[in-house]
Amino acid sequence: MNRKLTSTSRRAFLRGSAAMAAGGLAGAAGANGADPLITETQDWAIYTGAGVDETPYGLPIRFEEDVVRRNVEWLTASPISSINFTPIHALDGTITPQGCAFERHHSGAIELRKEDYRLMINGLVATPLVFDYTDIERFPRENHVYFCECAANTGMEWAGAQLNGVQFTHGMIHNMEYTGVPLRTLLNEAGLGAAGDLADKWVYVEGADASSNGRSIPMEKALDDVLVAFKANGEALRMEHGYPVRLVVPGWEGNMWVKWLRRIEVTDMAVGSREETSKYTDVYEDGTARKWTWVMDAKSVITSPSPQSPVRHGHGPMVISGLAWSGHGQITRVDVSRDGGMSWETARLGKQGDSKALTRFYLDTTWSGEEMLLQSRAMDETGYVQPTKTQLREQRGENSVYHNNCIQTWYVNAEGVAENVEVS
Repeated sequence: MNRKLTSTSRRAFLRGSAAMAAGGLAGAAGANGADPLITETQDWAIYTGAGVDETPYGLPIRFEEDVVRRNVEWLTASPISSINFTPIHALDGTITPQGCAFERHHSGAIELRKEDYRLMINGLVATPLVFDYTDIERFPRENHVYFCECAANTGMEWAGAQLNGVQFTHGMIHNMEYTGVPLRTLLNEAGLGAAGDLADKWVYVEGADASSNGRSIPMEKALDDVLVAFKANGEALRMEHGYPVRLVVPGWEGNMWVKWLRRIEVTDMAVGSREETSKYTDVYEDGTARKWTWVMDAKSVITSPSPQSPVRHGHGPMVISGLAWSGHGQITRVDVSRDGGMSWETARLGKQGDSKALTRFYLDTTWSGEEMLLQSRAMDETGYVQPTKTQLREQRGENSVYHNNCIQTWYVNAEGVAENVEVS
C-alpha cells in the first residue's frame, strides 16, 4: 500500500514501523527458532573492554575507519604539494574533528617545536619584535568558530560535473573553534602607530615552511578579526594545520591562513607575491583576471543524500542534510529543491549565531522512491543569494578555478543512489 505521509502522521508511522519490526522478529523466532540477536549473550556483555591505559589518546572506533580525509592522486603533481579533503558526507553538526579536517600544503607539512618557534613583526612599526611561543600565550586570547575554505573548492565543477562525491567537490573546507591572540594586539605591541595613516597600509605574512606561502592582507582586515591561533577545538594544532602557530583570516580564502606563521611585515603596499598574482586570481573568458577576491561568498551543499551517502533506508521519513557558509557573515536561510530548482522548500537551520562559520541545515521530509534532483541555495545576512552555475558562467566564463560557489545538483534514483549531475 502506498500512502502519502503528512507531517502529522510521522510519529504514528514511526511507532507503526517499530511495532512491525518487533512483530517481524517475533515471527522469525517462531518459525526458525530463537533469534540470536535477542537470545544469545554477546561477547560485549560478558567480557571486559579496553582499559584506560590502552587508549591514552582516544581514536575513532574501527567501525568508522572509512571516515577519513582523502586526496585525489591526479589532482596535483606530488603529494608534497597537495590537498586532503574533509569527509563532510559522513559528519553532522558543524565542528570538524582535527583528525579529518581539510588541509592544504605547498611544500609538505613540517615539524616545528614550540621551543624553536619564533614570530617576527617588522616593517613600519616603532619597535620590531620577535616573540617566542610562550610570549604569545601571555597575551589575552579569544575563542571563535570559523570555516576555512580553499579558494579552489568546487573548482573542478566549472567545466561540468566532474567528481562523484561531495567529499571531493566540496571537501576543501573545515570548521573549527580557534583559540588565539588578535593580530591587532601583537601589531600594537610593536608600535603600529609609527606607520602613520593606516588606511593605505598592508601586512605581509609568511610561513616557516619551504614555500613560505607569503600573502598580503589589507590593514583594515588585519585589525578587524584576524587571529594568531595556537589551538583548534581545544587542543594544540595538528602538524598539518600549522603547529604550533597559524594565522586565521575569517571568511577569506584559505590560502591566506598562513601556517607555521613566522613573520608579519607592515608595509605601505601589497607585495604582489606568487600566491596573489599568478595564483589565486580569477581568470575571465577573455583571459584577463580579477584580483583581490579574498572573501568566500555564500555557498551550500547537500551532504546527505549524496554520492557517498546514498539513501540506505526504505520509503518513508527522510532527513535531507547539508552545510551552508558565507565569508560575509551569518547564514540566514537555506532553501532545498527536489526537482532541480523548479520549486523550493525552506530548510531548518541547526545552531545559529556564528558568523563566518558553517551552518548545518535539515529538511525533514518523506521519500517514496521518486527520482530527485537535489539542490540547496544559501542566503546570508547581506542579502546575497547563492548563484547557479549558469549565472556564474555568464559573469566569468569557464576559465576560472577559484571561487566557484555555484548551486550543486545530485540526481537520486529510485534505489536511493546519488550522482553528480548538471541541470540547465
